[in-house]
Formats: sequence, C-alpha cells, structure tokens
Amino acid sequence: MNAYEEKIERRREYYERKAAEATAASKAEFQSFRSMAEVIPMGQPILVGHHSERGDRAYRGRMERHMEKSVQLNDKAEYYRQKAEAVGTGGISGYDPDAIAKLEEKLEGLKASQEKAKAANKALRLKDTTKGDERLREQGYTDEEIKKLRTPDCFGCIGYAPYVLSNNNANIRRIEKRIEQLKAAKEHEGEEKETDLYKYSIEEGRVQFVFDGKPEPAVRNILKGNHFKWSPSRGAWVRQATANGRYAAKCVMKELDEMEAFDNE
Repeated sequence: MNAYEEKIERRREYYERKAAEATAASKAEFQSFRSMAEVIPMGQPILVGHHSERGDRAYRGRMERHMEKSVQLNDKAEYYRQKAEAVGTGGISGYDPDAIAKLEEKLEGLKASQEKAKAANKALRLKDTTKGDERLREQGYTDEEIKKLRTPDCFGCIGYAPYVLSNNNANIRRIEKRIEQLKAAKEHEGEEKETDLYKYSIEEGRVQFVFDGKPEPAVRNILKGNHFKWSPSRGAWVRQATANGRYAAKCVMKELDEMEAFDNE
C-alpha cells in the first residue's frame, strides 16, 4: 500500500468513525425520548387549563426535541456511511503515485477485451455455425455464453454490438491520453522556483505555491482566478499538475513576478 492508498484508507476510517459516533448519539437521544415517554400514561392528553398544562407542554417539547435530534443524527450517520462506501470508487486518481502503472494495467485489460470481442464477432459471422462455435470455445467461451452471444438483441444483432466496441475504443483512447498527460506531468516533477514572495514547486502530481504567511488579497485573487485552492494539509495553494495546471502556474508566476518587481521599484 503506497502513501496515497494509506491516505485513502485513513479517510475511509474517518468517515466510518464519524458514522459510528453519529449512530451512538442517535441511539442515546432516542433512549432519552423513550425514557421520558414512559413517564406519561398511555393516551394521557394535555390537561388544558390545569395547573400542570405549562409544565406538561414543556416536558413534551423536550421529548420532541430528543426525537428530532435522534432523526437528525441518524441522517448524519447515513451520510457518513455513504461517504465511507464511496471512498476509492472514483476511479484511478492522478494523485496516486502508482496511477500510471494502474492505468497501463487497465488499458491492457481493455485492449485484450476489445480483441476478444472482435474475434468473437468474427467467429459468429462464419456461415458454418458449428465451426464458429468451435472457435468461440477455443477463445474460452462456455456453451452458455455462446448461446447468449447467438441470441439476437432488440435490434436483431448477435454478438458484441457495434456500440460496445465503439465505447470500448473511446475508453482506450481516453486512458491512453490520460497516461500521456500523467507521464508529461511526471517529467516536470521536482521543478521549483523561489522568490522573496513565493516558492513554486511540482510535487506528487500537484503544482503548488507556498507563501510566508497568508498572502495579501490581491495575491489570493490571482491564485483563485487561476483555479488554485488552499490546501491546509500542505500549507500551499495547489491544483493538479496537468498541462492546464502547469500553464496556469506560469500565468500566476508572471503576475506575481510583475507585482514583486513593481513593489521593489
């Protein structure tokens, strides 16, 4: 497990812990509601005009607040459970140091699937279906799978539909392009520049600017205008080190350098 994967796992554990805390708090609030409810005789109405009316209404109000709080905390627990389940399901992150290797492995699988689908369609087009089925078995298909491949879809087509091959090709091209971008970004790793105003560097797939303390509003506006975000964990303004990210960093440096030169005049 690399550092990025450990970070993802810590995030999952954090959400699971928050969900457990909210669940426990929800149960405690519900128990308070139930304990208070047990004091009121079943079916006992508020005695309007009686000296107990005011106290009874206040008591029931506290009961309702316990129940409302219990429901809110239960919703909060569900929110964190969903967050925990979603961690790591968003695909391969460019921030993962093993991203290129993982994408290349995924690309290899997609290409193999594409070739297998094309070979299957070629076998299915043979006029001699017996010979076609033999080829499909040689490719690793079971008799049940062959039967499904020979069953026409809603358009009357058998085998792998053209849109399946087209979508797979699009995914292959997309991943190839992403690998190229990540490799290009990796070539720039370690780049840095330091002035009296800022320190610029590319680390772990991020372009980042570090300042001595909180930068003035004009500087923050330049950073935000180029889609840099403050990262408390890094103590830096960052964005992904894509081609666009590196170009944005150059724009920021140009403006900051001009600002610094003006201040030094």
